[in-house]
Amino acid sequence: MADKKKPQNLIANNPKARHDYFLDEYIECGIELVGTEVKSLRARKCSIKEAWVRIQNGEVYIYQMHISPYEKGNIFNRDPLRPRKLLLHKKEILKLSQKIKEKGYTLVPVEIYFKGSRVKVEIALARGKKLYDKRRDIAAKDQKREAERDFKVRNLK
Repeated sequence: MADKKKPQNLIANNPKARHDYFLDEYIECGIELVGTEVKSLRARKCSIKEAWVRIQNGEVYIYQMHISPYEKGNIFNRDPLRPRKLLLHKKEILKLSQKIKEKGYTLVPVEIYFKGSRVKVEIALARGKKLYDKRRDIAAKDQKREAERDFKVRNLK
């Protein structure tokens, strides 16, 4: 899904995931939240840079996803780093757990966004990059940027 559209209401994304992993398959899933967390997400006070996903007892959880406490939430605020359950069908969870066991994949959160009034989390099946893969990606990005700069200079003359 390299040419997928960006969601309209993006809350947070994880650029570190694209740098550290090869992202093979994307899965959209819901997330179990409480009311004040949704209000904080509407204010875009969320970070998934350090977040990771694990399958435990046939359920999928996201850890270290930071949702800042809602300013006006008082006693209803929850722990900002608590584990949150991701909502997937049982068949999807079984398929993901088999791929993780067999091929050395891991699950990485990529984006959080609103789809209608619902909060969705996009996770990806990912394989780790080696250092030389990261260097190759950086070099390709630099070449592309330089080619665009040269093209722009030629067109201005």
